[in-house]
Parts: sequence; C-alpha cells; structure tokens
Amino acid sequence: MDPKNIRPKKYLSLNRLSAVLQTWRLKEDRLVFTNGCFDLFHAGHVHVLEEAARLGDRLIVGLNSDASVRRLKGKFRPVNTEDHRAYLLAALACVDLVVLFEEDTPARLIETVEPQVLVKGGDYDLDQIVGADFVSGRGGEVVTIPLLEGFSSTDLMAKFSQ
Repeated sequence: MDPKNIRPKKYLSLNRLSAVLQTWRLKEDRLVFTNGCFDLFHAGHVHVLEEAARLGDRLIVGLNSDASVRRLKGKFRPVNTEDHRAYLLAALACVDLVVLFEEDTPARLIETVEPQVLVKGGDYDLDQIVGADFVSGRGGEVVTIPLLEGFSSTDLMAKFSQ
C-alpha cells in the first residue's frame, strides 16, 4: 500500500503546494500551519492538531522527512516512514494538507505558506518556534497549545526500552 496514492489531495509535494495556496488565498481562507516529526503518533498529537485547526479555515502540517528526523532524533528514528506518518496525518479530518520538508527546520516552508497562524505544542517557548518572527512580522499570530498530560513520544520511547 502506498499512502501517497490513497490521499493524494492531502499529501502534497512542495511543488504542488503553491497552486492550492493560491486557491485558498483567493477565498481569503485563514491559513494555520504547524509542523513536526509525528513519528510515534499519539492522542497528544491529535489534540494539538484539532486545537490548531480551530484557529483558522485550513490546517497545513509540515512533516519532517525521514532524513530530517534521523538528523534531529538519531539513527534509530524515525520508527515509521514518512509515507506512513503522512498517511496518518492526512487521514485526520482536521488536517487539510500534509507537506513533506527535507530541511531540519520548516523555515522555508513557512515562508512559502505565509500562514496567518503558526502553532506549536506547549512544550515550546515562543522564542524557540521557527518562523515565529516571520509570521508575527506579517501581522500573524504565533500560538502554543497546552499539551495533554501523560502523552509524549519520549514517554513512549522510554516504555519500549524498559
């Protein structure tokens, strides 16, 4: 099963993104952007994504590629491939688009999307959020969503090593 073929309208390459963004901008949709590895997907991720979606009309999720996750998290990650992670994200009703990025940060993708709202989980301070200056400098909002207690990828990984 190739997840790219199952939900092609929601799992886009960076090249195809601009056409979709142009349509949404013409409709004056409020664009919300978040990003992450989403490697060990859990209820805490869903919570942040659903809350992020409530802040606008369209939720775009930047997804770290497998190579990017390896550089950020180490040689044993990701546990799930980028296609599988994208499939899970695209299956959520609250997610409008999933866009893969190869870099270690989503800075270039954020500048392409030009969201009105940039969202991260509450484990980030505003000064740690990549793209915050760009979004706020354009009059947008930067929002952190409080995390669900007891749900974290780090905790899941710790359970595997016990």
